[in-house]
Amino acid sequence: MSLPQLSQLSLRHWPRTWLGALLPCSCVLCGALGDAAVCAPCTAAYVLDGRSRCPCCANPLGVKTLGVKTFGVNPPGAPEDARRCGACLAAPPAFDATVAACDYADPVDRLVLQLKFGARLALAPWMARRLHDALLARPGLALPDLLCPVPLGPRRLVERGYNQALEIARPLARTLGSALAPRLLARPQDTAAQSGMAPGERRRNVRGAFALAGSPDALAGRHVGLVDDVMSSGHTLDELAGVLKRAGAARVTNLVFARTPPH
Repeated sequence: MSLPQLSQLSLRHWPRTWLGALLPCSCVLCGALGDAAVCAPCTAAYVLDGRSRCPCCANPLGVKTLGVKTFGVNPPGAPEDARRCGACLAAPPAFDATVAACDYADPVDRLVLQLKFGARLALAPWMARRLHDALLARPGLALPDLLCPVPLGPRRLVERGYNQALEIARPLARTLGSALAPRLLARPQDTAAQSGMAPGERRRNVRGAFALAGSPDALAGRHVGLVDDVMSSGHTLDELAGVLKRAGAARVTNLVFARTPPH
């Protein structure tokens, strides 16, 4: 790169640099001044996750979920698909893999709630960066060809004014170099909130709730990344993965910022 090109690049970044100096960010967890929504020490303390997780559902291995022990069935050197937890082996979901940046637990849960219900949209790019790092930490996992945010129902979208999954997916698609398909999936009718429902009720609640809104030609043989803020029971993502697979997708990977630990 020539010196004039470097000078032009620097000039383009001057407004952002000056704005950052004049109006620094305040960490939403500890209040420390910095250049990100969450400071580096809080990110290291609450988000960075080195635990062994099931490559399919992202539940921590070695815990009990729905009565099934989630120990991996093969040693760590085995292929990812061979190290699925007991729950995923007993009832394989429609999706093929899940990448989660962290557990949905205090204080991270407050960040999710602030994005979802408090319109703290500045948290979305930060969550996208954490997801990007978590995805690259699994070198054997292929990057998705395109990203689809989990759609909101029409009433909820009007009430909220934005889709938090899309706000995360947009910067994530840029950093991964993946195509973004925000209108490929639709949720024609609003469903009741999944929180507070038993697992069986959650599955019935989302059964048939989603549809393909775009052309199936965009899916044929492709690897799709489903983006959401939180994965709890996984029934919503399982239902969406089924829609994508029936439309021709070859592989579906969930990309979720936080994973609710099994109870």
